[in-house]
Amino acid sequence: MYKKGYFSLIYYYLCTIMDWKQLISNKRLGQEYRHTERHDDRTEFKRDYDRLIFSAPFRRLQNKTQVFPLPGSVFVHNRLTHSLEVASVGMSLGNDVAQGLIRSKYPELKDTMFEQIGQIVSTACLAHDLGNPPFGHSGEKAIQTFFTEGKGSVLKEQVTPVFWDDITHFEGNANAFRLLTHQFKGRRPGGFVMTYSTLASIVKYPFASSAAGEKGKFGFFHTEEECYQRLADEMGIIRLSKEGEPLRYVRHPLVYLVEAADDICYEIMDIEDAHKLKILSYEETEALLLSFFDEENQTKILNRITDEGLLDANEKVVYMRACVIGKLENECVNTFIEHEEEILAGTFKGSLIEHINSTQAEAYSHCAKLSFKRIYRSRPVLDVELSGFKIMATLMEQMVEAVTHPDRFYSKQIIDRVSNQYDIDAPDLESRIMAVIDYIAGMTDVYALDVYQKINGISLPIV
Repeated sequence: MYKKGYFSLIYYYLCTIMDWKQLISNKRLGQEYRHTERHDDRTEFKRDYDRLIFSAPFRRLQNKTQVFPLPGSVFVHNRLTHSLEVASVGMSLGNDVAQGLIRSKYPELKDTMFEQIGQIVSTACLAHDLGNPPFGHSGEKAIQTFFTEGKGSVLKEQVTPVFWDDITHFEGNANAFRLLTHQFKGRRPGGFVMTYSTLASIVKYPFASSAAGEKGKFGFFHTEEECYQRLADEMGIIRLSKEGEPLRYVRHPLVYLVEAADDICYEIMDIEDAHKLKILSYEETEALLLSFFDEENQTKILNRITDEGLLDANEKVVYMRACVIGKLENECVNTFIEHEEEILAGTFKGSLIEHINSTQAEAYSHCAKLSFKRIYRSRPVLDVELSGFKIMATLMEQMVEAVTHPDRFYSKQIIDRVSNQYDIDAPDLESRIMAVIDYIAGMTDVYALDVYQKINGISLPIV
């Protein structure tokens, strides 16, 4: 038997559609009612982009692992180079979608802020990995399992259920939203004071941790829930949850373009890196990249390589990789435009990559499966994950122990080395634990290793 009001709720969802004019908002979090004097002709969305590029959290991405160990003799991608490449593809996706929709459906949106969605998507792409802790997903897992499997499990009875959901599902995406919006000590209200549309475009899973489900993904911690709700309601993002239920919305439409840019870059660029590291042979790499095209276009690509006189294997891979990214970008643009009404209605399922033409979809799926077996389970990657997990677990154990018993001598020593921006001396336990997570998640791989060695007496500063 359906609950009372079930059909009326479904009817409401089916009849509700989001409006581009409302979805593209340059209102700034924390400065909603302040109109500052402009000193140049940059758009508000370009200001967002510049603000991130010059920020310390973005700069720290250069020392955070993407997939492979940070470079030795062969320079592979880190979180910084990955984010820049994703932003480049995101700019193309947004610009092409804007122009395609203006031509085909919305000529009235020409010369409006809608034409700036390429800039919004590109900026959100820059920010999409800002909240990732050191050592990639193993760092995320170390934070989660400290509370679910480690010594932190005893804290369950000392904190609220909503906080427990947040920390046991710790998610880099939710942490990025916190990093950009939270007022850390000494900072201004609104955090980075970004525009509403930019902030909403990075929230891949727009719901609370208590609604995370089996995958454990969510978009904002309880401390930032009101903030996201304010953004979403202002922009007319469809809300799925009723009063009293865990907060849940559909995605802002531009999230699909940010996700597509990330999907394209990490999968294809990891193939290129694996070739450079000799995990994949040239023949294997060529076959993978050419599989995105029919026979006619494969021949054209190979002939172009010959005509250009490319003899170096790495340069051949670079050219084929560029062709694949261009093709996938075009496919995702077409998919977004084709399914735009479903996206605005909040009924579109899955990612854009999952809906592209069969040739490209099958090639992408094959790359993903091979990458999991040959790249993500390769020994260098596993070594980083194992070492990173141990480092992160130890840091969590010692620092949470310190804030749980802040009056102990050793606890005071550890607490004193934490930056002043984190509320490590807060009167309540939850704020202190969150300060520890903020501090550790913001570390680079190198800094996490350095702190780990110092607090465990493995290394001493040179005097």
